Amino acid sequence: MTQSHAPPLPSPKERRRLREAKSLSQADVADKMGVTRETVRSWETGRTTPRGSKREAYVELLTAQDPATTSAETEDRTGVEAEAEAEVTARQEPYTEAEPESNVEAEAEAEADSDEEPAPPPPALTPPQAFDALYAFCTPALVRQTYLLTGRRELARESVERAFQLAWHRWPEVAVDRDPAGWVRATAYEYALSPWHRLRPRHRHPEAPPADAADRALLDVFLKLPPMYRRTLLLYDGVGLDLPETAAETEASTPAAANRLLHAREAVAERLPELAAPDELHRRLTVLAATERLRAAKPRSVRYGSEHRARTWTRAAIAFTVLLIGATSLTLRTAPDHYEPPMAPGATIRGVPPRAASGPLSDEQLELHAFLKSQTVSGPERLVPEAR
Repeated sequence: MTQSHAPPLPSPKERRRLREAKSLSQADVADKMGVTRETVRSWETGRTTPRGSKREAYVELLTAQDPATTSAETEDRTGVEAEAEAEVTARQEPYTEAEPESNVEAEAEAEADSDEEPAPPPPALTPPQAFDALYAFCTPALVRQTYLLTGRRELARESVERAFQLAWHRWPEVAVDRDPAGWVRATAYEYALSPWHRLRPRHRHPEAPPADAADRALLDVFLKLPPMYRRTLLLYDGVGLDLPETAAETEASTPAAANRLLHAREAVAERLPELAAPDELHRRLTVLAATERLRAAKPRSVRYGSEHRARTWTRAAIAFTVLLIGATSLTLRTAPDHYEPPMAPGATIRGVPPRAASGPLSDEQLELHAFLKSQTVSGPERLVPEAR
């Protein structure tokens, strides 16, 4: 029985170039191949290679177009993006942020390709166990990255803890996310770069800089970059994301992310010429982050803090609602139930004739007056008028 010749597999660097030439992200390739994004990342870094039918499908996906057409499309890209991608070389996975593919996963894929019975799936984790696993995996690298982003140790720890508290509060949403680590990373970066921190009293006092002079110079240059340039440079040259993923996480277009990346590299190279090479910049950022002894709270404390915070806000909302209902009831009780027009102010009236004063009595009035006076002398009887 003859076996078909396996198609040639491009080199790891060429795999990434072919994928980006087709404007595909690692998540798009993972969806088409039916694998995880971490598996595609391990293929592009050369740690693992696809086997069997997945190898043929992966090669066909990368080389579906003519190489000459692919080269022409690469030359037609914008000059900014092409220049940014040309500067990126094969580099190590930073800060242990990348999620390496385990041997168990690779063996499971090999068994699936060979049409053998797959191994039974591992037992499902409870929500606290899954959260603790994600926290233990992401926290060490994420705290160091946030320190590079802010230059403040306490703020870095607080940002990561607040991000995981929010993740636990929204765990049903985060648990089904395609990249939970990216969700938490984006939340921590947003909190760390919030401009409201400058109003806090402790923000007015600078923290102790790194002990090494070279590290101090690099951190000083890095912190003088605009926040979005700093974040883009950290994601691309620090975390190791590609341009589409960096643009998506920073909520920008790919050309805009490439522009920010180039300007950030130029600013760093202008102050520190020895860091003009991306590989050297990546290495120095890794060393600078690794020299700081940054510790975070235990995952159980983070989960308890999230639940306590949720209870506090819930009680505050209930108390505010009760107060609002009471104020409304009191207003309805004491408010008038009909319209009362206001009393108009007095006004001066002109043109009314003056009241005439009493003058002398006539003869008839004098006679009547005398008669009435004579009748009342004999007693207090009531006078009854008589007709005359």
